[in-house]
Amino acid sequence: MRPVVALSFAMSLTALTLAGCSKPKPLYVDAAWVRLNAVATGPAAAYFDVHGGPAPAMLISVATDTAIRTEMHQSGTDGQMATMTPLASVDIPARTLVRFAPGGRHVMLSNVNPEIKRGGAMTFTFTFADGQRIEQSATVIAAGDPAPK
Repeated sequence: MRPVVALSFAMSLTALTLAGCSKPKPLYVDAAWVRLNAVATGPAAAYFDVHGGPAPAMLISVATDTAIRTEMHQSGTDGQMATMTPLASVDIPARTLVRFAPGGRHVMLSNVNPEIKRGGAMTFTFTFADGQRIEQSATVIAAGDPAPK
């Protein structure tokens, strides 16, 4: 019976040691989507999740070839007034989820290519202060559609 216990202990110890050696998850972006404006010439908005890697990062730009201009913004309220403040950068703490979602942070897209339609996709390039760039595809939905899950 003792050899079995010793073997079981050794296997558990090996598994724990290997788990401790695994690399931390890198910085990445997912869950990206774009809501088109009800008026074709109006701005669209992009939303996504940024997952912090092993070290803090700073998102400094979100760009796409399918819109003339992109700007990071923070939505909020000031009393009864809705506000929207441009963001030059967004801190991404290590191992933390930073969500760009309706009613909060988002990327405003001006002059979206009219070929972009509901059900299509847009590709974004996320640029960080250290020079890292991440490309991510975003699903496109219409103005009245529910947000993707």
